[in-house]
Order: sequence, then structure tokens, then C-alpha cells
Amino acid sequence: MKRSLFRLVVVSLLAVSPLLSAEEKKADRPLRVLCYNIHWALGMDGKYDIERIAEVINKEKPDLVALQEVDVGVERSGRVHEIRELAKLTGLAARFGPTQHYQGGLFGNAVLTNLPILDVAIHPLPYTEATPELTTYPRGAIAVTVEAPDGKPLRFVSTHFQHNVPEDRVAEAKAVNELFADDLRTILAGDINARPEEEPVQVLLEQWTNATDDPPSPTVPVVEPKSRIDYIFYRPAAAFVLKGARVIPEIVASDHRPVFAELELADSE
Repeated sequence: MKRSLFRLVVVSLLAVSPLLSAEEKKADRPLRVLCYNIHWALGMDGKYDIERIAEVINKEKPDLVALQEVDVGVERSGRVHEIRELAKLTGLAARFGPTQHYQGGLFGNAVLTNLPILDVAIHPLPYTEATPELTTYPRGAIAVTVEAPDGKPLRFVSTHFQHNVPEDRVAEAKAVNELFADDLRTILAGDINARPEEEPVQVLLEQWTNATDDPPSPTVPVVEPKSRIDYIFYRPAAAFVLKGARVIPEIVASDHRPVFAELELADSE
């Protein structure tokens, strides 16, 4: 395995600065968190529709959104700058974390938020390089630090693990644990491509708490789903109180169902 050599430093720094209402600024309100693999806005009906993705997001009124499989300037999605369009359609600030060049554009993860952004970092994750016999993709995580409603920093991470190499997923989970092992409050969301009982999730649970319904509702396939592979995690456990979690029963806009959680910030000195 090797780390991605992709080091594009240009991030989509969009001039979107959403104004929060007095209610939204309340420090004791739960954070509304959404995780969504958008399948580059290609729906189950075979139609490309970025506005439909925005409608799914807007319906949940999220503070933090982790997106996976986002296209920017890619041929298959009409050269659209998807994250810029989603920022316009949702009124949220957006940051893009590319993981690879694809069809003349870029492909990767992204974050949307209505909270003030303090810092952005893009981290490549270990992966097995593709060969003529094996199709793999570079993997990464985008970490956006925001000012939480209590006025303190909060890190929010969007990631997507390898789809077809189990060893990659384990290595990526270990890398995530190492990357975000400090004391900063962090929410991690992404398509882990592993079920709850499998090793990558178990590795993550060594350091993270799973913000999930119980038992975990499945997210794929989108019609009659059978497996949970999309997650929201948080750490340290004492910094958050899980108020609720669910899988959203959206079955057309993407090939994954979105995952939603409400996380209350615990009182801290």
C-alpha cells in the first residue's frame, strides 16, 4: 500500500458566509449532522440532478454535512462544480477535499456547514495502487475546523474508505485514528464501506463512539437496504451527548441513503 501522491492545495473557498439566527447560535442546541454519499448526483433513475441532492440536504436543516463521491469539473457530470452548486443551493459554506483527478476534473470528499470555518486540512489515506487487474481509487479525508455554537473549536471530518480491498479499509481506519488522536472535539462522518461488526469499524471504535440508531439501520443498497456502511462517529465520548440518530429513507437521489444524527455539546470547563 502507498499513500496518495495527490497534494492539490487548492480548496474550494467559497464566498458563502451563512448568517445564523439567534436560535441557531444557542450553545445548548444539538448539532444537526448529515453524512451522504451522493454518487456524484447520479440518481437511481439514471438522471443527474444536483438540485435533488440539495433538496435532501435542505430538508434536514443541517449544521454540518459530510459528502462523498463529489465531482468538480468531471465529464460524466457535465463539468459542473458540484460543491459550488451545492453551496449556492443550500446557503451553506463549502470546502472540497479532492482525492484524485478524474475525466478532466476532480473527485473526492466535501464538507458543508453553517458554522464559521477556522481551518481546513486535506489528508491522504493509505491505499493499494490500481493495476490492470484491480481497480482502486486514492482515498483521503477532509478535516474542517469550525467554531461551534459554544464558541469553541470543533473539527468535522468527511472520508470515504476503499470499496474493494479489505486491507485498505483497515489501514485507513488506523490512519484516521492516528491523524485525529489529539484532544480536539471531532465528528467523523463517511462511507466506511464496512458493516458494524467488521474490522475497519471495530478499529475506529477503539477511539470513536458510533452515533447510530440501535440496531443500526442499513444504508445500502438504497432500495431494500441490507447493510450499514455509512456512519457518523464522535470523540471524545464525554464531549457529546447523542440526542438521536436515523437513516433517511431517500431512495432516488443517490445509491446510498443519508445518515443523520443530533449531537449535543456536553458542558466543559
